[in-house]
Amino acid sequence: MGPWASGAGSGRGRAYTAAVAVYADLLRYRDLFLNLFRRDFQAKYRGSAFGVLWSVLNPLALLGVYFVVFGVLLQRNEGVPHYGIYLLGGLVCWLFFGVSLQTAARAMVDSGDLIRKVRFPRQLVAFSVVATQAVTFTVMLGLSIVLSLIFDPGARKTVLLAIPLAVLFLCFVAGLALVVACLNVLFRDIEYVLTAALLPWFFLTPVLWQFQTLPAGAQRHQDLLHLLRWGNPVAPPISAVRDAIWAGQAPRLADVIYLAVAAVVSLVLGAYVFTKTDDRLAVEL
Repeated sequence: MGPWASGAGSGRGRAYTAAVAVYADLLRYRDLFLNLFRRDFQAKYRGSAFGVLWSVLNPLALLGVYFVVFGVLLQRNEGVPHYGIYLLGGLVCWLFFGVSLQTAARAMVDSGDLIRKVRFPRQLVAFSVVATQAVTFTVMLGLSIVLSLIFDPGARKTVLLAIPLAVLFLCFVAGLALVVACLNVLFRDIEYVLTAALLPWFFLTPVLWQFQTLPAGAQRHQDLLHLLRWGNPVAPPISAVRDAIWAGQAPRLADVIYLAVAAVVSLVLGAYVFTKTDDRLAVEL
């Protein structure tokens, strides 16, 4: 009976122990994790004069382009006060989500030589690339909070709620990243499917637009809107984090609950997939 077997109490106990061990190794092998993180971080910015600043400039450049196109030329910001902050809050979360999954998809494959030669907690490879992206996420989230405090006084009483919500969002992304990293070792098409899916997924996520301000014609398709609202696993989490920064009121309870549940499910799913595939990783690489 495998560590994730269901039914008997002992099977459930082993499943729980296996899940906890996957994440407990972050503390148990923290020195190794820090070395992997340092390796990925240095590799990302090797030869760059400005280092992490480039990761800040990229979201800001996208913010400028999207603001001009959707906020000025197409006038899609009607009814959305402080549209720049609304847009920045969504972009910060989406870029962390999308880039983390893309880099995680290659993490195990790119570390194939290390995984084949040395036996160590291989989930740390996926978590290290997420941690690298989390540096940019943290900097951009801090910038969003500062800009909100300056230009959106109404949000000052809720803006700090973005910090614990962002931690939940990081857990949500980390679990999914582990799933993608493991599955891409077994099915190399995963990274290409993910790359193809992220662009349409982005436009179907309320980053550039808001459900409440969609045209009347779109509002008639309530079934589709409910699917986009609740069937898109990243939409409520992004809304929860962004609303704390931008809305001037506490995020909707439904979004917060969705984010918390999604984070737990993601972490459990990540542990499950990793436990099932761990013994095959070195063989398939």
